[in-house]
Amino acid sequence: MMPPPPYLLAESTWKTVRDTPYTIALLPWGATEAHNYHLPYATDTLQCDRIAAESAKRAWSRGARPVVLPSIPFGVNTGQLDIKFDLNLNPSTQHLILRDLIHAVSTQGIQKMAIMNGHGGNGFKQMLRELQVAFPDTFLCTFNWYDSIDWSDYVEDLGDHAGELETSLMLHLRPDLVAPLAEAGSGHARRFAVHGLRERWVWAQRKWTEVTEDTGVGNPAKATAEKGAALFNAVCDQIAQFLVEFHAADLGSMYEDVRPNRPNG
Repeated sequence: MMPPPPYLLAESTWKTVRDTPYTIALLPWGATEAHNYHLPYATDTLQCDRIAAESAKRAWSRGARPVVLPSIPFGVNTGQLDIKFDLNLNPSTQHLILRDLIHAVSTQGIQKMAIMNGHGGNGFKQMLRELQVAFPDTFLCTFNWYDSIDWSDYVEDLGDHAGELETSLMLHLRPDLVAPLAEAGSGHARRFAVHGLRERWVWAQRKWTEVTEDTGVGNPAKATAEKGAALFNAVCDQIAQFLVEFHAADLGSMYEDVRPNRPNG
């Protein structure tokens, strides 16, 4: 029987954790919400779990020492409260949870922490601006895993919820939880009537039940497990590279001069 991987905190024992010189705490943060008629409510969290685990595995093979914390399965769903069991954490609640977790790892000697987000309603930048002041000895950063690559290299439909991207990933990661695509809604979404909001240079929260009938935004019809495998591999490679560099980074020297390339002669 193989021992559990030391980079997954939930599966590790105290002896393993005590004796392993971790350098990075990686916190995946998902959500619990409807994903059209064919994907499970846990889609965002399941994707976070698997992407974080595989990215950490690849980073470990290259000498980095991240540890993946258990995923947070609840996100900001203030625009979806009228959808049954779309479970909401207000941003202020997320801030308190995050503060407590940063406090825990910072007092235990971890000086680098990254929050990996998998849900569009979550946003941690402003929280980290405040929390970095409160915990100056721990370098804090955040990223959306889905921003790490260019989707258009892998899928045709760029819808942002339960569309071709997420469906392909789930067909690769958990095909047992994906209903037949013939049962999926089209993911057709209505747009804001106001020009600035429609063009997205003005932002407002979308009221989900007025935007989409099936809770999806994006057509999943062309999703395949093969596309999901390619997406997964590209995302994990990108995040693993970040973890390797973050592991090696000297917190006393996090900046460098970047000079423009000059022509020879």
